[in-house]
Amino acid sequence: MIVRSIEDLKAQGRYQEQPGAWTSSRYLLRDDDVGFTLTQTTVAAGTVQLMEYKNHIEANLIIEGTGSVLDVATGETYSLGPGTMYTLDAHDRHELTAMTDLRIVCVFTPALVGKEKHDEDGSYPIL
Repeated sequence: MIVRSIEDLKAQGRYQEQPGAWTSSRYLLRDDDVGFTLTQTTVAAGTVQLMEYKNHIEANLIIEGTGSVLDVATGETYSLGPGTMYTLDAHDRHELTAMTDLRIVCVFTPALVGKEKHDEDGSYPIL
């Protein structure tokens, strides 16, 4: 059984942040050997992020806050709020806008190592 607190994540180097933009608490990573990554991400109000996970599938469940996600390919925008889920099942290029602070539970497959940083396309490399 794996049990971790936010304090554990910070002590283990599993917590990353870009002040004023986002935090990422990485509860499960590849070295946990469960086949996926589980994170809690916070996105600061007023921020807009353009991303495209070319190497991963990501599912997101909004726990708190409001925002929107734009499917760049179709131009369709979806409202986000508590209880709303969106999954980037086709490696969709998307723009996430946080109207208020957003708290999101995210699942990635394949699992992340934990040190990934977004590249110029907004993707994570396979490490």
